[in-house]
Amino acid sequence: MSSNSWFQLIFYLVVLLSLAKPLGVYMARVYDRQPTGLDKLFDPLEKGIERLTGLPKIPMDWVAYASAVLVFNTMGILAVYFLLRIQHLLPFNPLHLAPPATDSAFNTAISFGTNTNWQDYGGETTLSYLTQMAALTVQNFLSAATGMAVMAALVRGIRAKESTDLGNFWVDVMRGTLRILVPLSVIVALVLVGQGVVQTMRPSVVTTLLQPLKTSEGITTRQVLAVGPVASQVAIKQLGTNGGGFFNVNSAHPFENPTPFSNFIEMLSILLIPAALCWTFGVMVGDKRQGRMLLISMTLLFILFLVP
Repeated sequence: MSSNSWFQLIFYLVVLLSLAKPLGVYMARVYDRQPTGLDKLFDPLEKGIERLTGLPKIPMDWVAYASAVLVFNTMGILAVYFLLRIQHLLPFNPLHLAPPATDSAFNTAISFGTNTNWQDYGGETTLSYLTQMAALTVQNFLSAATGMAVMAALVRGIRAKESTDLGNFWVDVMRGTLRILVPLSVIVALVLVGQGVVQTMRPSVVTTLLQPLKTSEGITTRQVLAVGPVASQVAIKQLGTNGGGFFNVNSAHPFENPTPFSNFIEMLSILLIPAALCWTFGVMVGDKRQGRMLLISMTLLFILFLVP
């Protein structure tokens, strides 16, 4: 490896570890319902959601919490499957794409509901803009928020000793989505758009090739460029530690990742929340040393596997 490559790796780790502590402390305050400095912005939104949904805020033991997790994710899987199967009847389908096959839609729904995000299709040639946004992007938020909520419940269980109160799943998912994932995603999406990542509702663009291309069907002078609401999905895809994406190539696409800086931001995003959660754990259990040791252990393992 060149000296420049080593510098990039070291710089990446320095930035990641520098951001992990303030974000981790902030997340701990979110899940412990302590003041964060942003409450004037988020409190009215939370209260509006609570009034609209009748969100129950009663404490849950592990049975109630686990049941809520299973019900919520099952409903999410069914919703994604339903949207995929009727996408040809819905708006924002400029290419008039047919619905995915039953098995492909079911696989996709299960995958996104479990935060696995395994795709067996070309995103730009299979899914409409609406299903990319309302199904996949929404599940990128909610599956990640579910995992973070379970982490918060686990930490409460560790520190509670005799109490059976693990918090409330519905409140944890709402706060994790609204106060953590949405703000981070907006920031990352805006940075990616600034770097040239596509974000539009226009249909595919037909452009003239700089040099004619000879194919088995003759000489081609035009190319169809697939576009769509890409940056908004890539942002939460990375922050939620997910794969695939709008084009189903894990951000290895010029419209998802056009510059070295966009690549740095996306690589930073995918490890930012996992690193920050170590600090979250330490703050929530009342012993920051434990969080620090978790992060050091994870970082050493990362480096030991990265260098070879």
